[in-house]
Amino acid sequence: MKTIRKVLDHSDCWGRRPRGKPGCAVTGLVQACSHMAGREKIAVSGASGLVGSELVPRLRESGVEVLRLVRRAPRASDEVGWDPDGGTIDIEGLQGITGMIHLAGENVASGRWTVAKKARIRDSRVLGTKLVAGALAKLSPMPRVLVSASATGYYGACGDEALDESAPQGSGFLASVCGAWEAAASDAREAGIRVVHPRIGVVLARHGGVLAKMKVPFLLGMGGRIADGSQYMSWITLDDLVSALVFALGHDTLEGPVNFVSPTPVTNAAFTAALGRVLKRPTVFPVPKLMLRLGVGSDMANELLIGGSRVIPALLHARGFCWEHTTLEPALRSLL
Repeated sequence: MKTIRKVLDHSDCWGRRPRGKPGCAVTGLVQACSHMAGREKIAVSGASGLVGSELVPRLRESGVEVLRLVRRAPRASDEVGWDPDGGTIDIEGLQGITGMIHLAGENVASGRWTVAKKARIRDSRVLGTKLVAGALAKLSPMPRVLVSASATGYYGACGDEALDESAPQGSGFLASVCGAWEAAASDAREAGIRVVHPRIGVVLARHGGVLAKMKVPFLLGMGGRIADGSQYMSWITLDDLVSALVFALGHDTLEGPVNFVSPTPVTNAAFTAALGRVLKRPTVFPVPKLMLRLGVGSDMANELLIGGSRVIPALLHARGFCWEHTTLEPALRSLL
């Protein structure tokens, strides 16, 4: 709890700074990439997704060689084929990599959580991670690091309790998936590869993600809190997330689960109010729990929308990572 209080109370490297100035997240990215540039070769799965499509070009701009894992037949020299459903991956194509960022997984927020959808959510993460970890363990030489994504869903719904990386696994479908997802990297861990599990919160991006889904109803004046709005939203901007992923690649003291969120989680009510101010729209139409459960199903509503957790990035703070966006409203203004 002392670490949590320090993260909550101290803001020595949290203030928004101009891009490229000492202490900002962009500088952290440049420093990490400069350390790797010219001798690093990083494989990325999920390279075409929201996060991967921003990560890959930023790595390349810094001189890092990047290989993209693709499910179809490779059509370019920077592509490596894999089929997580079929359990196959081109191990030879991964020879020479010094690290990997594994982001691939079924979108949890698209479509109702049917039995089949839940199976895809779980299998795409667990089977894909097991396949990647096993392949990396067979390489010679092995890569130094595997950054294998997880999510703050690991903690379940925990009210207003502040949760750092030492907090126990919660209950529910997403918590179960996250636990199995992280455990699936055991082959790499046991082979001596440093494995980092970024427990990623709600990602705020200029294009796509949660803001794209929320923006239209809010602009129409139909935005409002979800249920009573007391549930916490642990968020991070896409820029800061990409910087933190590269930070994890280049910092040997980071290992195991690491919370990838901003230092200032907010309640849904506070998020709703801030978004309304930024878009200059009223937020007077709360969405009742019953309507959500009828609309998307009870499990999905309870875990993604009504439940929440107040997650604190204790390890990132302790290792010296500095965020560009630390408070919500300025972050939203920079994105919208």
